[in-house]
Amino acid sequence: MALKVIEVDSNKRIKQFVDFAFNLYKKSENWVPPIKKDEIFSLSKDKNPAYEFCEAAYWMVEKNGKIAGRIGAIINHHYNEKTNKKYGRINRPEFIDDKEVSDKLFDLAETWLKDKGMELVHGPLGFTNIDQQGLLIEGFEYLPSIASVHNKEYYQSHFERLGYEKENDWVEFKLTLGDAAMKKGIRGAALIKKRYGFESISFKNSDELKKYSHIVFEILNDAFKELPYTVPFTDKMIEASTKKYFSILNPKFVKIVKKDDEVIGFFVGLPSLSKAMKKANGKVFPFGIIPIMKALKKPEVIDMLLTGVRDEYQSSGVAVILIAALQEEMLKAGINQLETTGVFEINHNVISNWKNYDHIQHKRRRCFVKPL
Repeated sequence: MALKVIEVDSNKRIKQFVDFAFNLYKKSENWVPPIKKDEIFSLSKDKNPAYEFCEAAYWMVEKNGKIAGRIGAIINHHYNEKTNKKYGRINRPEFIDDKEVSDKLFDLAETWLKDKGMELVHGPLGFTNIDQQGLLIEGFEYLPSIASVHNKEYYQSHFERLGYEKENDWVEFKLTLGDAAMKKGIRGAALIKKRYGFESISFKNSDELKKYSHIVFEILNDAFKELPYTVPFTDKMIEASTKKYFSILNPKFVKIVKKDDEVIGFFVGLPSLSKAMKKANGKVFPFGIIPIMKALKKPEVIDMLLTGVRDEYQSSGVAVILIAALQEEMLKAGINQLETTGVFEINHNVISNWKNYDHIQHKRRRCFVKPL
């Protein structure tokens, strides 16, 4: 039976597109379901502010009367202006282990991008760098943080069969914060504060924290401006991200460093929500909110959600102060497990910091690239 192509061009189709992943992974122990309304928001042209500088199209493929796969294609014009290249992005690919299905899906995305004048395609990537990025290629046996990814193990072979090659890898670590390493970090932070006149700031409640939301993204724009796949956050994107993330943060695990009253760095730690999100199964209300709130109030693991330091202070030890401040908060709460976000494998400065702790490098994800 011939494959049927379904263009995602309505709210009904967007819902089907989102639901497909839930059906595909319903028996997976290590897939963390996203919140469905957040997925729908991201895919909706009238809601997601990234559409101000991005174009996107989405498709599903039906085989034997059932949806068998989905894929999206994105053109981030700001990123192409930054790199002076004509990149397209593969987004949210999910499919059964069927060559006919994956061939059709990737052909749909690549043809659309070529018709738009793109010369390269890479991914999986989202609209921006706080969307999920990369394809998991190692660490399928571990439950990911909500800032990471999980996908079918056979996806890599489909990407490679279709001519995609490695562009960049991210690696992730799980850290156990032992007494010796934590005390060393706290002593180092005290010395750096004294040397440079830095001050670390903590928060008691969400209202205090929200006052700093715009400056956090301003620093993120500065710190990430040279990294692959990143573009500056617009004011509308900052507003949307603040609404999405800052309402669920536990203020105790967010730290800021100042120099002469200027914010120069931040760290956003988030109590791990992975197990809670599995229980919620895509819906916060009415019952998903219960395990989420429990995880926020009594965490067992802290996820590194976001961190950034102004470019001019990158080499002055601000990151040491931020991590030390987080460690002290974790000690008070009786937590010694920390899950890092992905860091580029060539970022040896950051990776060397994690090796001061009892650690495992447990996950690797990859961005692939292919000429069109």
